[in-house]
Amino acid sequence: MKKVHVNITLTGKVQGVTFRETTKYVADQSGIRGFVRNEKDGSVYIEAEAEQWELDSFIEWCNEGPDRAKVEHCEAVPGELKNFTDFVVLKK
Repeated sequence: MKKVHVNITLTGKVQGVTFRETTKYVADQSGIRGFVRNEKDGSVYIEAEAEQWELDSFIEWCNEGPDRAKVEHCEAVPGELKNFTDFVVLKK
């Protein structure tokens, strides 16, 4: 059981639609560790760590997001493991 790290950038209608709060809920339910934050360019940025199969499911959810979101692009790239202990919503 090897944990992996992924950096996810989401664009589209992803701010002002409870994306961060819903992402935290989904991450907590799935055993994902990391963080989510809004970016100044209107995108949402997530760093997530878990086993690959858990991340695959999480990334699939990120492609849809919460009901009011309209994800136009989801980019997920591997990153360096940081051993996060929980999942948090970062405010600016």
